[in-house]
Amino acid sequence: MNLPEEFENRMKTLMGDEYEAFAGAFAKEGEAKGLRFSFSRLPKPAGETNESGNAGAVIPENVISEFTDGAVPWSGSGFYVKENSFPGKSIYHEAGAFYLQEPSAMVAAALADVKPGEKVLDLCAAPGGKSTALGDALRGEGILVSNEIHPARVKILSENIERMGISNALVLNETPEKIAELFPEFFDCVVVDAPCSGEGMFRKEEAALTEWSPENVEMCAFRQREILKEAVKCVSPGGRLVYSTCTFAPAEDEENIAWILSEYPDFHTAGIPEDIRKAVSPGRPEWCGKTLSSSEEENTARSIRNCVRIWPHLQKGEGHFAAVLVRDDLPQNPDNTDFPKEIEKQEEGFAVRGEEKTAGEKSGNSKRKNVRNFEKERGKNIALSREMRESFGLFEKESLTEKGRRNFTEVTTYSPKDQRVAALFGDNLYIEPFYFSGKGVRIERAGLHVGTFAKNRFEPSLALARTLGAEDVKCTLALTQEQEDKALSYFRGEQLYGIPADLKGWTLVTYEGYSLGFGKASNGVLKNHYPKGLRIKG
Repeated sequence: MNLPEEFENRMKTLMGDEYEAFAGAFAKEGEAKGLRFSFSRLPKPAGETNESGNAGAVIPENVISEFTDGAVPWSGSGFYVKENSFPGKSIYHEAGAFYLQEPSAMVAAALADVKPGEKVLDLCAAPGGKSTALGDALRGEGILVSNEIHPARVKILSENIERMGISNALVLNETPEKIAELFPEFFDCVVVDAPCSGEGMFRKEEAALTEWSPENVEMCAFRQREILKEAVKCVSPGGRLVYSTCTFAPAEDEENIAWILSEYPDFHTAGIPEDIRKAVSPGRPEWCGKTLSSSEEENTARSIRNCVRIWPHLQKGEGHFAAVLVRDDLPQNPDNTDFPKEIEKQEEGFAVRGEEKTAGEKSGNSKRKNVRNFEKERGKNIALSREMRESFGLFEKESLTEKGRRNFTEVTTYSPKDQRVAALFGDNLYIEPFYFSGKGVRIERAGLHVGTFAKNRFEPSLALARTLGAEDVKCTLALTQEQEDKALSYFRGEQLYGIPADLKGWTLVTYEGYSLGFGKASNGVLKNHYPKGLRIKG
């Protein structure tokens, strides 16, 4: 590989005798590939689940043996992909059992150490590797806000959130400045996987190599600090900020951490858990240059050694940098009102909020078929129409078990801090992870898309199916490995024949316990309801 001359000169100066081994890694063919299993998607055996919902559920041994070649040491759910295997073409991948992710990129979510019930922000989230890992760690409890500034990339992010069955994610398409304005000191954990010069991806992405320049490194470092200025505003007292890049450049790595410590004295780096620390390399305080002041040099040096580096010549993965910073447990804005504001609890059952229609929409002149910028007013509530109530109630009664119905019976317009909220956008019913005004905000996914109201009926969504298990529904078509052809037929959108005659109405299709989606059964035939835009060919 022909590395840029100025890159080589910089790294030779920084690394000294270590440079030859570092450069040798770029001469090796191929790069490490990885996949990360979703523990929240593991099949849940009836009667064997504990509070986390996963007791008795293990990753299928046949999947591990077919596709993986050892565990990624800094990730509790990551594995290296076996050479000449193609997990991306498997039914398990389509079902959301695992996410294909570069091994080194798994370290940021591992360092975040998210727990169920926390409020989490992924500020630069596309395509979704870190967001789906963070959502998996939440186990459906708490709040995940996944933000991506680029409109095209936010759609990919939303699709991956749906495929992996993340039920409590709000997907936004906003600037860091807007996010900071909306969520001051709100999150227990903020993850910033910052746009960078991509030096760590030279082996994997040709564009990272051809577009590299010293000027681009400087521009990225400046942009990262602008993003971090907004990110720190979102971290709650006692909360943590995870910063990561896929570059070797000190200007984008150690120097940015030293800058945060200097500019924001209420932040300090956290120690790295021992199981991760022994698998990676520490940060390099000697590379911070003029950023360090003499009086704070030793303290900052100790802090920088708490950072994580992954090197292609020392670890099995591409180049990566990460650090965890913790905010002191003192509120910076004691007069700041709680967010979001409380709204009145509705006494009348299943109440929802609706979008505020523009004048053009009211007159029938709107050309927007799929409204993504939901203009809503705080505290504005509407109830489902009688027809909607009846069709949704019929779906619940005929299709869901008592356990499955609990997903909805307690959802209304409660106090937003800890309760989810039902919301109606057009004919689409969502459950938001918390009450969110959304006025003037670009929303790509408003939480869990439950389904769509059609004429005199309610049609459940793929997103809902991915959050349910066999114990949540009354009818399940449980396919096994011996019926792989039927599972592939389902993903192609084909009707399935010869199914059990006792299956009637909305039926959850599963494969080895993983929910795939819904179909409608009648007289031994399953009418396919897998979304047309996701159907596979061949």
